[in-house]
Amino acid sequence: MKLTENVFSYPETGMMDCNTYVIKDDVTVIIDPGLEQFLPGLIQTMAEDGINPSDIDFIVNTHLHLDHYWACDELKKISGAKILMHPLQKESYKVTVEGVSRVFGMDPIHIKEDEMLDETLKTGKLEFEILNAPGHSPDSMCFYCKDQSVMISGDVVFAGNTGRVDFPGGSGAQLKESIEGLSKLDIEYLLPGHMGIVSGKDNVQKNFEFVRKNVFPWL
Repeated sequence: MKLTENVFSYPETGMMDCNTYVIKDDVTVIIDPGLEQFLPGLIQTMAEDGINPSDIDFIVNTHLHLDHYWACDELKKISGAKILMHPLQKESYKVTVEGVSRVFGMDPIHIKEDEMLDETLKTGKLEFEILNAPGHSPDSMCFYCKDQSVMISGDVVFAGNTGRVDFPGGSGAQLKESIEGLSKLDIEYLLPGHMGIVSGKDNVQKNFEFVRKNVFPWL
């Protein structure tokens, strides 16, 4: 689904999947391709918006939990795109990839970057500031485009909820601090890793207020 001239949204389709976002600009970036078994359906849905795997230049993740990155390698094989990783995601790899996999009784599904991300993601006309927002995971990144008031928040904050904090590396105190910082940004589109998006500046602020009042006490 097209949200803005350059940003497309694809909702999660099953257990252990996530919302996926595509930035179509001078280069095309896919953020959080989700679970590998749902990749064929994702590709088909993107094609309805005129986005083909061969169009994708870079694959990026908000954080390295299985439900967000598992399809990266398969998508790379299909598309020829490069996987980009933030230095903090590489630094936290043992906690997020290996530690969380063991919580589920699984062998880690490893991921290897082709290039490292900087502090900004430039796609052409657009520039996304990459904001570390720990709490759900130490490597959680939010992608914020000030010009279009768009924030891709991963599992930091949802519509009416937040990401869980009981995985390895999680911290309720850190998550509350991260969300308080993000709430000060000018956001028209809040694009989370799960559930629905929140659109409209007033609705986004009301969502932050709801989370602060109803979820913070439980973190």
